[in-house]
Amino acid sequence: MGGDRYVEAFRQLSMKARDAGLMRRRYGFYWTMLLVCTTATVAILVGVVLLGATWFQLILAALLGIVMAQLGFLGHEAAHQQIFISRGRNEWVSRVLAGLFTGLSYGWWVDKHSRHHANPNKERADPDAEPGVLSFTPGGTDQRTGLAATLGRYQGYYFLPLLLFEGLTLHADSFRTILTGKNVRFRWTEILFVGIRVFGYLALLFVVLPPLMAISFVLVQVAVFGLLLGGAFSPNHIGMPTVPHDADIDFLRRQVYMSRNVRGGPHVHVLMGGLEYQIEHHLFPRAPRPNLPALQKLVRAHCAEHGIPYAETTLGEACRTIIAYLNQVGLKNRDPYTCPLVRQYRG
Repeated sequence: MGGDRYVEAFRQLSMKARDAGLMRRRYGFYWTMLLVCTTATVAILVGVVLLGATWFQLILAALLGIVMAQLGFLGHEAAHQQIFISRGRNEWVSRVLAGLFTGLSYGWWVDKHSRHHANPNKERADPDAEPGVLSFTPGGTDQRTGLAATLGRYQGYYFLPLLLFEGLTLHADSFRTILTGKNVRFRWTEILFVGIRVFGYLALLFVVLPPLMAISFVLVQVAVFGLLLGGAFSPNHIGMPTVPHDADIDFLRRQVYMSRNVRGGPHVHVLMGGLEYQIEHHLFPRAPRPNLPALQKLVRAHCAEHGIPYAETTLGEACRTIIAYLNQVGLKNRDPYTCPLVRQYRG
């Protein structure tokens, strides 16, 4: 019956959010962001042509990486149905932003991200918790042998450098999905969008710049893009509790227990694309970004009323926690699982 209590608690919270107008669309904000980011992209590419063969191009590469990350955040928000009332319009805006602007697959992203939202930090259900270069649970560490096991003991220390390669990973996963994945909707449209973006972008750079400079431009842009996207998503769940694949937890506690908010000023809000309000985003994925600060006050008070721990920290502290947690997992230490909810499901 305890779960029923939290189901009712979330229903009450949802009513409060709707009554406060926190689910309403924010067209002015999103049209402004779309216009500014599109204009900035065009301006940077024009700047590349006008500047010519100089290593100062790497400054423009970094700026383009920042703008691409902002477009990635907007595509993420459109995929969550935050921008328009029309589902189809949101999907196509996200598909265009992902394919034509950032060179990623909308179909790959929305499938992976939807599974993450449904089961954050749930083993064998959350794709973001699956072991890869990093292991996020001792169970994943147990599967490693040899050099991988040795390196895994220090995986926390190379977490931040790995974010520089996140952009390459995102592109590789996107290409693999649209070319070989099963049941990809609008496969040829996505291939067209991504193809135009990738080959058009590379053609421009290699026509304007010498080969080494063009390659360096791409590497800097993709590294900045991946660092910002990875740096926005990873602090929100790594180091928070994970639960077994067969755990049955109500929606309210599932989203709050497994998520961490990041506290910071306007610069954090811009760099993280509003994802520093991760708890609110997971509870109300359709809530527009400008509404999240007000929504946080409501959610935090509601969690306190119902005795639900609400995690919030600074970006620096979140990084330190992630590094310590990953190293602890790499040493096959079960101590990270200290949350009462986790102990309940791990026996």
